[in-house]
Amino acid sequence: MKLNSIGLSAEKSHILSGELNGLLANFQRYYQNLRGIHWNIKGKRFFDLHIKFEELYTDANIKVDMIAERILTLGGIPYHTFEDYIENSKVPVGKKISQDENAIRLIVDSIKELLLIERRILGLSDEANDEGTNSMMSDFITEQEKTVWMMKAWLAEDI
Repeated sequence: MKLNSIGLSAEKSHILSGELNGLLANFQRYYQNLRGIHWNIKGKRFFDLHIKFEELYTDANIKVDMIAERILTLGGIPYHTFEDYIENSKVPVGKKISQDENAIRLIVDSIKELLLIERRILGLSDEANDEGTNSMMSDFITEQEKTVWMMKAWLAEDI
């Protein structure tokens, strides 16, 4: 088995970097959705939600950078064009959302899609003994599960 410069299987690292590029594309769409609802939210909950959405998009922006840097660490090249993001993402597009419940539902639906991808990557990184990717996915999953719980509580819905 050929190892890369960080001691992981070159073949498995290539596969993981491809999966991480898919996650990157989805995170970019999620980030853009958050910016849109941050800018366009209206109503009596504006002040609270405007701040919350900024907190979420700031966190998503950090995660985008972490994902891209992990792809580079594994020897891949991160996606960096809108064309790549559009072609490789499944996160729903949030367009002209200004109503609070619709915004929160968009977040929940987006994170649900991200969690599916992250769990798949977690399994692959475990098989590859890639603790760096494994740890990152575990941290993302833990944070996002809590965010979903909080958003569902805000909607007064069961998880």
